Amino acid sequence: MRGVAFWFFASAVVYVTIGMLFGIWMSASHDHTLAAAHGHLNLVGWVTMGLFGVYYHLVPAAAANPLAKVHFLLATAAVWLMFPGIILAIQQQTELLAILGSFAALLSMLTFLFTVVRTRAATA
Repeated sequence: MRGVAFWFFASAVVYVTIGMLFGIWMSASHDHTLAAAHGHLNLVGWVTMGLFGVYYHLVPAAAANPLAKVHFLLATAAVWLMFPGIILAIQQQTELLAILGSFAALLSMLTFLFTVVRTRAATA
């Protein structure tokens, strides 16, 4: 695995490690109020980023397109904004980062949808 596929997958492993540590901290403290942030980090950071990495590994034509790097930046921004944003929203400080992260995640998924459809059309 190399290139953008590697970066997606390596990032996913970092995010799940942070998610696991966060989950252990919640369990040890008996405070699960931030469980939604933990869940989003694991689903958006680990599962989604990992699946993106697998797709780009299996479909080298998609990974070779410069749009794949834009996709990686959008997906990364989504995780970096959403995880602390949900924490801040739960703590009733601000919802802005959660909202921005959600839109970054949506743009990331739309970019991926475009990539999948375009790559399929090019190989059909």
